Amino acid sequence: MQEIKQQLIEEFGATNVVEGFGELSLTVDNKDIINSCLKLKSSFFFDTLIDLCAVDYLTYGQSEWEANASASGFSRGRVQNQTTKQIVHKERFAVVYHLLSVSKNYRLRVKTFVPEDKPMIKSVTDIWAAADWYEREAFDLFGILFENHKDLRRILTDYGFVGHPLRKDFPLIGEVEMRYDEELGRVIYEPVSIEANVGVPRIIRK
Repeated sequence: MQEIKQQLIEEFGATNVVEGFGELSLTVDNKDIINSCLKLKSSFFFDTLIDLCAVDYLTYGQSEWEANASASGFSRGRVQNQTTKQIVHKERFAVVYHLLSVSKNYRLRVKTFVPEDKPMIKSVTDIWAAADWYEREAFDLFGILFENHKDLRRILTDYGFVGHPLRKDFPLIGEVEMRYDEELGRVIYEPVSIEANVGVPRIIRK
């Protein structure tokens, strides 16, 4: 790993390469994503894209839950704006690429940030064909636009879905609900008719 790490540092700079938990991570500017990926594939032999995902850092480091254990079990109350640790994150959205070099047996995580007001980045489908559905998923769930993608449609939600459900500010009850109308003989969309009632505890790892 140290050999490939040193090579990445020489090419991309020491501040952009991080080693942690036995893995290497590389951060690149979103404007350089195509050139960086081409270089990683041709010069560093990362011929396989294992995965591509998006991350929303809107509430990173914050918690709205109180999860203290007591004689009666874990607390179930929801506490608004409770902060366990304040972590300021400069950018909201990131696109993360997980690469594999089959011949060298190396793995690499590549991260790049996109603007919140216009979350757009160039598609890497011409470099790794496997990015096709991964980019559609990131578009569907996070609203990241992939420039030059030939078929950027929703892939998990239906065509009438409003919003992007894995964004941290997406309402838990959604925006619209779908039901079958017997009189019309078709599926219709309506504003949600339920209220948010969150009462299930979760584990807060500190």
